[in-house]
Amino acid sequence: MIQWICCLVTFFACILGTICGMGGGIVIKPVLDATGVMSVAAITFLSGCTVVAMTCWNVGKNLVKRESVLELPTTLILAVGATIGGFLGKELFNRVAACFADQNTAGGVQAILLLLATFATLIYTMRKDRIASKQVKSPWVGLGLGVVLGVLGSFLGIGGGPFNVALLSYFFSMPTKKATQNSLLIVLFSQLTSTVKTIAAGAPAFDPSILAGMILLAILGSEVGRRINKKIDNRQATLCLEGAMVLIMVINVYNAIKFLG
Repeated sequence: MIQWICCLVTFFACILGTICGMGGGIVIKPVLDATGVMSVAAITFLSGCTVVAMTCWNVGKNLVKRESVLELPTTLILAVGATIGGFLGKELFNRVAACFADQNTAGGVQAILLLLATFATLIYTMRKDRIASKQVKSPWVGLGLGVVLGVLGSFLGIGGGPFNVALLSYFFSMPTKKATQNSLLIVLFSQLTSTVKTIAAGAPAFDPSILAGMILLAILGSEVGRRINKKIDNRQATLCLEGAMVLIMVINVYNAIKFLG
């Protein structure tokens, strides 16, 4: 039963995440937390592994099909920062979880931070047509922004999602679809670092068949979402992103009450 829940949540999360460019991890993590099928630590780890697999698949496919619109070296600088941030974010999660007698309480902290970050991103997304975007050139600023994204994605176990897209849109003037592809590389670096660190320190107990099923369904879901994404324009993708963020906020309010109430 647990395997079916995890796999179905992953499948539909990745369809939605690929359509609107926010990634499946930001949906997988809070939804599975809400179901309570596993510990917060196990869900964070499985979500992170799934995000890595799905991101590798999407980045690789874009490169093979020559559909990549990566802005190098900007995205590489951000990715290097995200690698550093991925390590720091996982260490921060471990320290926060250690502060509570019940480590699942850390899920409440994650829910609140994800709620606030999603709300801020939603406000920006809704008003970005009236906000002048920047064109950052400094590699040091790019590195710092990458660290921030890496810490956030790794601590929350979601990859990056709409936060990456919003940051790339504002600081580097990228349209939604282009920002989505560049976000994938940043997510790959941050989550891969976080996952490797978790494995080295001792991964939480989980059923390997659940992880295998989640990875398979994540790839299938991303392929379905990719086909739909190609048929919509930037405005439709943005509207989908806004609706998804509202849904995520509602789920995180529930999770915050569940874990901290």
